[in-house]
Amino acid sequence: MMQADADLRKRIGAAAYAVTQNAATERPFSGQYDDFDQPGIFVDVVSGEPLFSSTDKYDAGCGWPSFTQPIAKSQIKQHLDRSSGMLRTEVRSQKADSHLGHVFTDGPSDRGGLRYCINSAALRFIPVADLAAQGYGDYQTLFMQKGE
Repeated sequence: MMQADADLRKRIGAAAYAVTQNAATERPFSGQYDDFDQPGIFVDVVSGEPLFSSTDKYDAGCGWPSFTQPIAKSQIKQHLDRSSGMLRTEVRSQKADSHLGHVFTDGPSDRGGLRYCINSAALRFIPVADLAAQGYGDYQTLFMQKGE
């Protein structure tokens, strides 16, 4: 393992490294963000790039955090994935190229019909109260009530 890889593995942990760098998948219902409903954003654990908002998170019952859309489509890359004997669409972060999970077309139809099924280990959560302090203040507008 190269030093940069060893440093990254030490910084983000073995599970996050396996998911983001080797396209591993955490066991269903085992990730810290599956049953999680605090307001905030989810960023790439490797690079910190903003990926998903809790305002687009929903309980799909699949065992992984599910979102109807990314914060910005430009922050996500999609690739055809033929691994595991299935044909799926892999989702990766734009800047760090971290494996995040997959996107499926069985999401809520009233919210676009997509289900971004994402590994918790690929994400770091930033609570709304900490957005500005952690450099994500531009994203506070996602959580403002109409009329404020």
